[in-house]
Parts: sequence; structure tokens; C-alpha cells
Amino acid sequence: MSGGLKKRSLNLAGHATSVALEPAFWAVLEQMAAERGVVLTRLILEIDAGRRDQLLASALRVAALDWARQQPPEIDQV
Repeated sequence: MSGGLKKRSLNLAGHATSVALEPAFWAVLEQMAAERGVVLTRLILEIDAGRRDQLLASALRVAALDWARQQPPEIDQV
């Protein structure tokens, strides 16, 4: 993964918050949102709603990892 953490400010259910994740995780979350046809904030709201005791940043990383694991492997084209 390249670089350090990238912080984004969000408004979730009327509460201002910020989340710091590595750029690679933000990229996967953006791909997830695009695939679902929702904006990134909507996707984060959905993940936030189901996270229970988990920290938001951790829940986002786990969701991104789970989604990435479900993607078909890329085939190298020569």
C-alpha cells in the first residue's frame, strides 16, 4: 500500500465525523460504491449501520477486504 492515511470528513446520520484510511482502502470503497450505484457516503452509512461494537475505520477496512476477496482474479494479458 502506498502512502500513509488519508482522512475524509463525512456527515453520517447528522453527525460530523472523519475517518482515516489508507488510500488503497478508499479506492476499494469507491469501487464498491460505484458497483452498487451509490455515492461513497451512502455505502459508508450502510457499513456503519451494521458494524456493532467495531470502530468505523475497522468496519470499512473489513468490508473493503471482504468485497475484494469476492472479486474474480485479474487475468494478465500479454
